[in-house]
Formats: sequence, C-alpha cells, structure tokens
Amino acid sequence: MTDQYAVIGNPIGHTKSPLIHGLFAEATQQDMSYMAIEGPLEPQDAFAATVRAFIAAGGKGMNVTAPFKLKAFAMADERSERAELAGAANALSFRDGRIIAENFDGVGLLRDIEVNLNLPMAGKRVLVLGAGGAVRGALLPFIAAQPAELVIANRDVRKVKALVAEVAAQRPLIGCSYGDLDAMGSFDLVINATSASLTGELPPVPPSVFVPTGAAYELAYGKRLTPFLRLARNAGVQGIADGVGMLVEQAAEAFAWWRGVRPQTRAVIDRLTVPLD
Repeated sequence: MTDQYAVIGNPIGHTKSPLIHGLFAEATQQDMSYMAIEGPLEPQDAFAATVRAFIAAGGKGMNVTAPFKLKAFAMADERSERAELAGAANALSFRDGRIIAENFDGVGLLRDIEVNLNLPMAGKRVLVLGAGGAVRGALLPFIAAQPAELVIANRDVRKVKALVAEVAAQRPLIGCSYGDLDAMGSFDLVINATSASLTGELPPVPPSVFVPTGAAYELAYGKRLTPFLRLARNAGVQGIADGVGMLVEQAAEAFAWWRGVRPQTRAVIDRLTVPLD
C-alpha cells in the first residue's frame, strides 16, 4: 500500500513541497504519495482535527508551514531538542499512535550554507537578522557549527535578549538591537531571517556589516534580488544566495527521517532556482 504524506498550511497554493517530495520519491524509488492540505484557521481545534483525520486515513507524516508550526508543536506527544528550542515544528511523524515533532529548518539552512555554498561557519563572525521562529530553529545547528561569534540582531532588543538568555549555556552568542550594529564591525556571513523581504522592505542594517569577501544569505526565495541582497551587492559582496537551497535541504531531512534514505538535492535545487539578477 502506498504510504501517504502531506504538507499543511494556509495559504498553501504556492507550496513547492509536493514537487520536491515527488522528485525525491522518484529518485529513491519510494512507494509514497504526497499532497498539499489547506488547513482550517478556525475554530481553534480545527488544525488538530485535520491532522488526526489524515492520520486516521493512513497518513505517515506531515510537513507543516505557516501559520501552523506552533499548533503542530503543541499537539505532539514527543518533541526533538531542536523543536523544543524553536517552540515550533515543521515536520511531524506518526508512529505507533504517537505524534512526533521535529524542526529541520535550521539544519536545512546550515547544510545549504556549508555544503551547497561551501561556506563553513567554523571560526567565522556570523550575523543573523531577526529573532523569530526561523532563528530559534537555527540556533542549535549554528552553535554546533562553531562560529567564532554568533550575533543575533532584532528590532525588539528585549525579545533577542530573552532568546539569548534561554540558551545562555551555549556560547558564543550575543544579542543586540539593529542600532548596535554600527559599532560591531563587519561579518563574514550575514543572514536575513526577518520577514521584511516578503513585503519588499529592508531590515534597518548598516552597509558596514558586510565585507566584500564575505557572504549574504536571504531566507526568502524566488524573489530575485530582495532589498537585503541588493544592499549586500551594493556593498561589494559577491557571495549572495536566497533560501531555495534551505527549502530543499530541510525537505530532504524530513524525507530521510520518514523513509530512512536521504535523497540527493542538487538537481532539485537547480530546478527551483530563480537567477538573482
């Protein structure tokens, strides 16, 4: 019997997940189907009811996207350390009557940066813009990569300070406001994890954070040169990238978690890449 998987979100029409997992299944010869589900926003318990209906119909696992990552985390019986720190889940597995939550956003991002883009973080100064769920999910993988310094900047300094305090035992980690960045010099890698690019806005960061020999990474994808990447390019940065590789790599992590085999990702990333011009 064909195993069933899905991605759930709202809206969901833009999702690339069925295409990605379909290509993975074909390449690894897995007998599985993968569909997109537009989850209900109301009433409050409608999301959980939709997930449980999918399980009852034979579902084996789900990817979870906005705005349901917190609800997916809350309804899980078991959660990984990455999911616990993020307080959110982007993947669920249904095993022996239990719902298991994972968060592959951070590990997918790190793999894209270090493996696909050949930008190891070890010993480097790394700046991350934003302190939302994407950043929380990335912290443990980033810390494990052993940067010389990991700085998290956010408009709301209280939010970023609370996040740093939550993982105070995990060093090196510094939280600051955007206004502090003028005095902090340049960084080998600057990652925009804010939602600004989704609305065509620019995070309030000075050009001085960039170094021409460094790199700039935008979590948003498929939008060509975002204001953030344009700022980096104008500052002379040659190494710029968007988040399409992260999208595919986190999908590959979930696929491997579910199926026990990790698919190759290069051809899928190339297929989905939009030129940054």
